[in-house]
Amino acid sequence: MGRAVHGTIVVPGERLDSKVEGKHPYTLELGGARIATVVGLLSRRDDKHVFINIKGVYVPEVGHVVIGLVESIGATSWHVDINAPYEAILPAQDFLGRPFNPAVDDLARYLRPGDYIKARVTLFDKTRNPVLSVQGEGLGRVVNGIVVDISPSKIARVVGKRRSMANMVEEKTGCTLFPTVNGRVHIECPSRELEVIAVMALKIVEAEAHTVGLTERIARFIEEERARRGV
Repeated sequence: MGRAVHGTIVVPGERLDSKVEGKHPYTLELGGARIATVVGLLSRRDDKHVFINIKGVYVPEVGHVVIGLVESIGATSWHVDINAPYEAILPAQDFLGRPFNPAVDDLARYLRPGDYIKARVTLFDKTRNPVLSVQGEGLGRVVNGIVVDISPSKIARVVGKRRSMANMVEEKTGCTLFPTVNGRVHIECPSRELEVIAVMALKIVEAEAHTVGLTERIARFIEEERARRGV
């Protein structure tokens, strides 16, 4: 290919521009050329073009509800990590629900780096960063509980068919789970001990997602942990 283009999907065997940075073994030097060895994505980071292995990586779609981690504050928006190759933008006007006035509005009063938000992807076409909105029921800053990262490719197993796995974990622990397609789960529990058990259960689901009889094993695990911890 002649020139790296932000948002381009690259297939195994395709040549990468010499300016594109990529890690071994996802790219190899062969015959004086850099070659992709996996399906990947060209992205732009800090004015550099980088090649990212997208297996198991979340790719945004308009309408998706995601959990994002605020990374930094811009002049009129927040920059948000949504566990994707693209950094997302949350406009200040959307969060405030009114026009943003930089003379009186200090964005750090509302969201700081390290805060989590529940948001909807409203714009994204791979030529620009995803744009988020927190306008809607259940969206906004995460105030209570914790957020756990799960591989996006395993999140469907955490949810289960007709939400069977998530419902079972909620029933057995008394916690509430809010899983999102970008591989994050917001967990709220009655106690710290139950929170720990819920997190352990989800991590087992992630590690053993390919196995059969998993729902039953997780149910037994939770029951045994609750008995052992006396909760």
